[in-house]
Amino acid sequence: MKSHTPNALASALRAFFSEHMPSTRGLSPNTVQSYRDAFVLLLRFLAARRGCEVVDLELEHLTPENLIAFLNHLETDRQSGASTRNARLAAIHSFTRFVALRHPEHLELCQRLLAVPTKRARLRAVEYLEAHEIRSMLSSVDDNTVDGCRDRALLVTLFNTGARVQEILNVRPIDLQLDRPSQVRLQGKGRKERLCPLWPQTANLLRRFLDKTNLTMSSTEPLFRNHRGEALTRFGVRYLLRKYARLGLAGAPSLKKKNVHPHVLRHSAAVHMLQAGVDLVSISHWLGHACIETTNRYAEIDLETKRAAVTRAGPVVQETEVLSAWRKDKSILEWLESL
Repeated sequence: MKSHTPNALASALRAFFSEHMPSTRGLSPNTVQSYRDAFVLLLRFLAARRGCEVVDLELEHLTPENLIAFLNHLETDRQSGASTRNARLAAIHSFTRFVALRHPEHLELCQRLLAVPTKRARLRAVEYLEAHEIRSMLSSVDDNTVDGCRDRALLVTLFNTGARVQEILNVRPIDLQLDRPSQVRLQGKGRKERLCPLWPQTANLLRRFLDKTNLTMSSTEPLFRNHRGEALTRFGVRYLLRKYARLGLAGAPSLKKKNVHPHVLRHSAAVHMLQAGVDLVSISHWLGHACIETTNRYAEIDLETKRAAVTRAGPVVQETEVLSAWRKDKSILEWLESL
């Protein structure tokens, strides 16, 4: 069997994924996996384009021309949108800057790669759920069972905090403070921590859910777990959301027209806060946005939606409801796939 001595590309990739991303930059596992996926696609594309094996690829093969061809391949052959194209390019640009520091003999190539621009992406309208749609989904949850109690607590916590799904899935009982003032400690992008207030109803739901499990408030196990006792995944949350959106159709037929995905509750929380008169800076801090520009998109709700929101006085849900109103030695490719 032919053996290969790691070349500059393979060595740089290993160092980038094993050291630079997790240790030097402290990036989250999700970001590492996203970058890994970009390079799996890139390496396969370059190997096919050159008619060679991935293990035979050299750093010099990553030219601006090949990079542009790869980006076009994403859009035409894989039907990726501009935002996905830009995310893949951002991963490659990050690696390129790392290579420029680690292998300055390739600085000129790196500068040319970094000159490949992102593509202007059309901002899609913010998808969010109306108050009655959220109420209908929640009313379809049978919280007399452990799973139902978990699901209701999960959905309400997602909406209360407006947190990213992975932030909630990373929560442990030790991160909760259920006595007044109720709050939860969240770890966001870049491992930045923030405290988010909890409604009294949310705290009561979480307390009730904990009573049905073998978890204590000092536990460092994941709070939201599946039948195997493992942390729920984003795919699991997607399944649950679609399930309750389907069950909630009886009370809110408009849910049939909504794409209910994990991020939609985050959008919903932001929009409802905006409609309640909360300023964008506060919403930005609440959601853990790195810059206010990210939050500004929520201010682009059309005027009619804003006008309608003004006429809908009162809380998102009634006081009798649980929701309250606002406030792993392998080829480089195999190695990447094993991350």
